[in-house]
Amino acid sequence: MLEPKFEIQMLHDRVMIRLEQEAAERRSGSGIVIPATVKMANRLAWGEVCGVGTNVRSVKVGDKVLFNPEEQFEVEVHSKIYLVMRERDLHAVATQETDHGTGLYL
Repeated sequence: MLEPKFEIQMLHDRVMIRLEQEAAERRSGSGIVIPATVKMANRLAWGEVCGVGTNVRSVKVGDKVLFNPEEQFEVEVHSKIYLVMRERDLHAVATQETDHGTGLYL
């Protein structure tokens, strides 16, 4: 007998984020190779919004957002890890149109 499928709906001001995969190694601005084993303190990460609650006002599904992955809750769905946080824990959203951006682009 098949079990019923349940759609995940985020509540209130909660946002579900899928972390962007980091490369095995990265380069500094001056070209120095930084191995994947090096962990930088207080490093923010980019991710994609996969779900939003009814009270979320500034982001939507599909947006790229900047946040601190160390202070969030993790949940596993179909063998993939997602983070769940409040909208106020997001630091930035990458968007094509803005009235008050930084002038920096991804």
